[in-house]
Amino acid sequence: MIGSIRAFHEQPTDVKAKFYTRDLESGVIFVSSFDLFHSKAASWRDTLRIKLGRRLPELEDIPEVCRDEVVQWNLHSEALGERLMGLLSEGLGLDMDRLKNSCLDARTMLGHYYPRCPQPDLTIKHKGEWVDVKPVHGALVINIADILQILSNDEYVSVEHRVLANPSKEPRVSIAVFFSPSARETLYGPFSELTSPEKPPRYCQFVYHDYIRRFFTKELDGKTLTNYYRI
Repeated sequence: MIGSIRAFHEQPTDVKAKFYTRDLESGVIFVSSFDLFHSKAASWRDTLRIKLGRRLPELEDIPEVCRDEVVQWNLHSEALGERLMGLLSEGLGLDMDRLKNSCLDARTMLGHYYPRCPQPDLTIKHKGEWVDVKPVHGALVINIADILQILSNDEYVSVEHRVLANPSKEPRVSIAVFFSPSARETLYGPFSELTSPEKPPRYCQFVYHDYIRRFFTKELDGKTLTNYYRI
């Protein structure tokens, strides 16, 4: 899968150009620095974004060089997601299907390609301290994100993370899958089972469409979206 994503990005520009768009509703997107027009700093990467889920884009719309791998990746990511959502629900003392019904149907894959950055020292630095995590060969990194922190009413805490600009001559390739709600106009907030007079909701309700809009327009300032909805 990693090899196929690298193969896509290393095709001639005119081959990749037909996938280039900033229309986030498109099933397949090739874009460079998606936050370019919203942030004072640009992400030093190119991205192939493909909507996964039970209904993939039309197969001919997925780049041929990675088509078979994406189809298989989708099946494996769904199986992994079901297992993770069940375990996370159990950890909250909820029915095993609680998060499966909320955060599994909509999945998005991001195939990132980080070329060499000639001045990696000019990237944004956080005021606090960061811990560098050495990659483990064959391992998957699972991040708790803002939506899950809100749904769990702070029982789970989203992780702040960054990706360093690539100083190496060799490009770096990474593949992320985002699990998210599919109902864009439905109200979301802390699960009622996790709130009580002793522990009231810590977040207001919101529609997922508003969350997505804020996600794609916020700058690279290290702030999480939980700030916008906290009561």
